[in-house]
Amino acid sequence: MLQVSCRGLRPVSHLRCISTTPERTTRERLRLLLRDTAQPVAVITSNLSLSGVDKLKHHGATLSSFTSISLDPHPIVSFSLRIPSRMAAALKEASASLTAHMIVNILSASQQATAVRFSRPDLYPDPFASTPYTLSEEGLPILEGSLGALSCKLLKGSWPLHDLDFIEGRSREENAEKKMDESLGGTALASELFLARVVRVESLLADDDTRTLPLLYHRRVYATCSDLPPIPQTKH
Repeated sequence: MLQVSCRGLRPVSHLRCISTTPERTTRERLRLLLRDTAQPVAVITSNLSLSGVDKLKHHGATLSSFTSISLDPHPIVSFSLRIPSRMAAALKEASASLTAHMIVNILSASQQATAVRFSRPDLYPDPFASTPYTLSEEGLPILEGSLGALSCKLLKGSWPLHDLDFIEGRSREENAEKKMDESLGGTALASELFLARVVRVESLLADDDTRTLPLLYHRRVYATCSDLPPIPQTKH
C-alpha cells in the first residue's frame, strides 16, 4: 500500500474530518474533500499557430484535472482547462487530420519546479527555455524526466462545465459563452472538459531514482508517495 509522503517535498499530516454543518454548500464541502485526496500532476503540451507567421510555437499548461477513463476498447483520458485559455483555443482549432494534437506529460516527483513553471505564465512566460524536452513524431514537446508521455488525439470538441443545459443537450454550443457570462457574472472562473484518445505511449522510465515516483498534489502543495509498512500478521 502507498501513503502520501514528503520525500523531500512536504510533511505528512493526519486526515481531518469534514464539517457537515448546513451552511456548507456542496461545492465547498467537495473542495475540502478533494484537498484530502492526492491527485496526479500532469502538463499538457501542444503547438500554437502564431498570427501572421508561418510558424508554430510550443505551449504548455499544468492540468488541474486529469484522469484515465477507459482502456478498452479504446484508451481514453479526460482533462479540464480553465477558460479563457490559449491552450483550450489551440486544441479546438487543431486540424482533425493530425495524428496527435497534444502530449500529456505525467510528471514525476523530480519535476515539482516543472509543474510550477507551466502553471504560472505570469512568472514564467517561456517555461520551455528552462525545461529540457524532446519532440514527438508530430513535433510536439515531450518533457524529459516525466514518468511517461501520452500522445493524444482530441475527441469531438469540448464540454463547457458552466453550462449544464449544453451538457445535457438542451442548448446550442454557440450559446455557451453567453451563458458563462450570465451564470458567472463575468467574475468567476470556468472550465471546459476535453476527452482525448491515447494514440501512443511515448516514454516510460526504468524503476530508479525519484523520477519513478509520481508527483502528486495534496492539500494544495506538491507531494509524492511511499509504501506503507506491512500489516502485522495475527494468529487466530
